[in-house]
Amino acid sequence: MTTVDDAPGFLSKERIVAPEGFNRWLVPPAALAIHLCIGMAYGFSVFWLPLSKALGIKEAIKCGPEIGFFQELFITTCDWKVSTLGWMYTLFFVLLGSSAALWGGWLERVGPRRAGVVSALCWCGGMLISAVGVYYHQFWMMLLGSGFIGGIGLGLGYISPVSTLIKWFPDRRGMATGMAIMGFGGGAMIGSPLAAELMKVFASDSQVGVYQTFVCMALVYFVFMMSGALGYRIPATGWKPAGWTPPVNQQANAMITQGHVHVSKVWGIPQFWMVWVVLCMNVSAGIGVIGMASPMLQEVFGGSLMGVDAKFVDLDKAQLTTIAGIAAGFTALLSLFNIGGRFVWASLSDKLGRKLTYIIFFVLGGALYASVPASAMAGNKLLFVAAFCIILSMYGGGFATVPAYLADLFGTQMVGAIHGRLLTAWATAGILGPVVVNYMRDYQLGLGIPREQVYNQTMFILVGMLVVGLIANLMIRPVDAKHFMTAEELAHEKKLAHEKASASEVGSASANASVSNPLWVALAWTAVGIPLTWGIYRTLLSVGKFFN
Repeated sequence: MTTVDDAPGFLSKERIVAPEGFNRWLVPPAALAIHLCIGMAYGFSVFWLPLSKALGIKEAIKCGPEIGFFQELFITTCDWKVSTLGWMYTLFFVLLGSSAALWGGWLERVGPRRAGVVSALCWCGGMLISAVGVYYHQFWMMLLGSGFIGGIGLGLGYISPVSTLIKWFPDRRGMATGMAIMGFGGGAMIGSPLAAELMKVFASDSQVGVYQTFVCMALVYFVFMMSGALGYRIPATGWKPAGWTPPVNQQANAMITQGHVHVSKVWGIPQFWMVWVVLCMNVSAGIGVIGMASPMLQEVFGGSLMGVDAKFVDLDKAQLTTIAGIAAGFTALLSLFNIGGRFVWASLSDKLGRKLTYIIFFVLGGALYASVPASAMAGNKLLFVAAFCIILSMYGGGFATVPAYLADLFGTQMVGAIHGRLLTAWATAGILGPVVVNYMRDYQLGLGIPREQVYNQTMFILVGMLVVGLIANLMIRPVDAKHFMTAEELAHEKKLAHEKASASEVGSASANASVSNPLWVALAWTAVGIPLTWGIYRTLLSVGKFFN
């Protein structure tokens, strides 16, 4: 019998074993609560322009040519350059991948609640440190706060629900991870307009309102993230959905293993590196497009975006401002497809299989990239926009489908940790994609090629990336049985992971039983649905400018 003195700590994994009858639909909104907050990493660029004139307020106080990057870390007499501020964005995703890889195994053993709490402390605490950095005009504090500490919070928060959701939804692995990772794509859709509104409230003749916005958002995010972390529950060992039987020896499910691979062994398994290449190529191509979507639309179609027969270089300042607003609507439209694709494609992968889903990504994506130069030359905006919308849906779908792909290949016992290591592919793609696209654009301009044609060569390079990804995906086969843990090794790992047969083993069943009430499910989904709906509404307003 468990006594109070023997009871595990509040954040321990034993505390969150769900009781019999627990409603598994309470877990996805807990994951969404965290992902919608950390997803603001995508939207941090909303702070760059205000921060670039944090001292000058109306106009930036420019640093002299003798002031280099390292001087900008500490200088208090001139404003930061936008290019300098962009290093925070780079750090976000480098730290996301590296922290997920480093601490993925720890997460599997301590459980999603503790990892979620640490993520909340790092992400929100990092924003508070950044607020102090803005107040004292110390850029090194912003890099330390949001970049380094916040990046660690990103990594832990991103992978915290993966293993849990896959275990709760063995019958719908793709859909489950798609719901959560959809939130990461939607975080900026909520956070960017929220930040813009808050900065308007706090801006004055002596302040641009950024540090106050950081404080407010950190506090709001902390409430949501802690609610999500404390809402996590894990199924008891051996739990499965009512009426569901695991598929056995079916040809259609040949890629779905019944064994489990230890995270320490994945570096030496060919299938891991094939999936690594698959994710890296898919993300490299997609992230390159995201970065150039707005300028590409403006430079390719120029004045025709507003019914004027003029090239981009012939437009005046007012006209450039007008088409920039139209392009912002195009970017907002792409964000909707990015988010929707995460749920739709991941859910479809439950029916199609992960391997076939990625074949579609690469074959269809390659055809769409290759079609862009032709539609641009023909001036067909409809085909041009449609191609990029589908491309971005598959970019998001690639992120959401890959955790289920890993679970199929390597088992569910340590899939969160393995997913963490795979995210090094994202960190690599975050450098590779933009570098290829930006350098190719500058190179083409340097050759004197007209702006409306500088992207043609780039599209075919991206097609080449997708071909590499397709080949890697076609090479993936079921994992050899020699890589799986033995029954003794699996039992040892479950012991280290503090797995329990039921919640009653730690005396927590009575404390958890009430949350299985359908009313709690409705309230949980409402709590994440309201901000998500508001974000979609604000995004649709921007999309409206594009179609008008």
